[in-house]
Amino acid sequence: MEKCKIRVACLEPSDILYEGITNILMRGGHHYFFSRVTDLGELGELLSSEEFQVAVVNPASLQNLMHEFSRIRKQHSAISWLAVSYTFTDPAVLSLFSGVISLNDSRSEVLSKVEVLAKRCNCSDSLREELSEREKDVLKLLVGGRSNKEISDKLNISIHTVVSHRKNIVRKTGIKSLSGLAIYAITSKIVPLDASLG
Repeated sequence: MEKCKIRVACLEPSDILYEGITNILMRGGHHYFFSRVTDLGELGELLSSEEFQVAVVNPASLQNLMHEFSRIRKQHSAISWLAVSYTFTDPAVLSLFSGVISLNDSRSEVLSKVEVLAKRCNCSDSLREELSEREKDVLKLLVGGRSNKEISDKLNISIHTVVSHRKNIVRKTGIKSLSGLAIYAITSKIVPLDASLG
């Protein structure tokens, strides 16, 4: 079953800003998948090798590279280009982007600026791959800090089966980190907000 994917390429050197943007989008209700790059050349290679709906770029990373950026933008014209601006940026540079996210934007403003991506996703909610009940059971225990062995004992299944369920959870959600899975479980109402704290 094909699930809806909104792929985001991100050229943002700041870990804090990258984590903030991805966290906000992951809580927005769509299936976002992120790839992070460190420079414009790497971004060009990534966009040529995979299909993305949006590229989030810090304009400060484009200093003395505007010709190269224009070439990449023209080559990938179907992509929505969003600037992440937190210093003064020449308005002529910002005009090259579809939109601008600034440090002063609220969570809802960031989500609404990226909402255009949801319109590019032409699958309905009913086509998205859902976690099975057993996968949800495994996810609840993972978020609760249980090891594979503890999950195996608690659910009376083999460790191999636990590992298979974990792989399926990652495949269906596109999330690999435990913290990301915890956020997914909470926002999907699989676990209550306080369950991951204890």
